[in-house]
Amino acid sequence: MEKKYELTDETTEVDGKTLHRIRALRDFSDVEKGDLGGYIEREGNLSHEDSCWIYHNAKVYGNARIYGNASIYDDAEIYDNALVGGYVLVHDNARIYGDAGIYDNAEVYGDAKVYGDAVVRLGAHVGGYTAISTGEKTK
Repeated sequence: MEKKYELTDETTEVDGKTLHRIRALRDFSDVEKGDLGGYIEREGNLSHEDSCWIYHNAKVYGNARIYGNASIYDDAEIYDNALVGGYVLVHDNARIYGDAGIYDNAEVYGDAKVYGDAVVRLGAHVGGYTAISTGEKTK
């Protein structure tokens, strides 16, 4: 498998974790070789396969994983053990965490929070100040 990004020396700190900005190593989707992306803690956070990408100042850390054709934009954060995959959009100030999953053409945006064991899928749109969970408190 050919790597599609590398970790740069540009870092930011979140909850005591050091995240690295990513840089594209090849062209794919709307990303061109050399483009800077958002931040990840480790390579396991973002798949090198398909066309998933983390844009702008978005952050993915902990054991969270982005795969498929998911696009993470703006100041969105995905962390803990959350999984985001398929044709998914997460943007604005959205937060996905805990063991939550976002799949199958779903979109999470605004100041929405999806957490606990909650799953958003099948074209669902979650936005505004909505919080979807399985009973855990929001962070």
